[in-house]
Amino acid sequence: MLIHKHDAALDDAEWRDFLKTHDFGELIVPGAPTRDLPAVVPTHFIYDGDKTVLLHLARINPVWEAIAERPRGLLSVFGAYTYIPGHWNQDEYGVPTSYYAAVQLACDIEPTEDDAALAKILERQLAHFQPEGKHAPVEPGDNRYGKLLPQIRGLRLNVTGVRAKFKFGSNRTPQHREAVAEKLAERGTPLDREARAHLLRRLARQKT
Repeated sequence: MLIHKHDAALDDAEWRDFLKTHDFGELIVPGAPTRDLPAVVPTHFIYDGDKTVLLHLARINPVWEAIAERPRGLLSVFGAYTYIPGHWNQDEYGVPTSYYAAVQLACDIEPTEDDAALAKILERQLAHFQPEGKHAPVEPGDNRYGKLLPQIRGLRLNVTGVRAKFKFGSNRTPQHREAVAEKLAERGTPLDREARAHLLRRLARQKT
């Protein structure tokens, strides 16, 4: 991922905050050098805010072969992506661009098949994604959830490196960015609103 200096995260808190609200990404596992293509798995995950990502996948998922070959991967997460027309930048000869946020976590991968460890991962995921509860406890044994545990495997991703990019026109003047922010508000799609919030947040910080 190309990261110009003006698009780099302002600090670690910026990309950590992004991951608090973006908990779906692609786990990319290259596998052995002889593999034709990497294994790529779209998945929900939970991130502890520091060095650990937890998730689970179906046992029949082909990613396990790549993990066995080489337990190393990249979790790619992105959001706030939107198209910026060229005429917003200048006139009919203006150059269009994209705004987006992207965080990539390089990870060592630890699979687990232990039922108790799997249950803990699932309980933590349910607490995150379903905070209202309304589910039975996840525990090994002779219960409906327990009987399903053999169909999945858990993953602990130990984060070894982070690359983060927030491409929201930070190489342009404050006046230009404010004008683009107004255009994003006028167009008003959900992603436009998210991109506008990032643009204005970074602009406010860079003015101080």
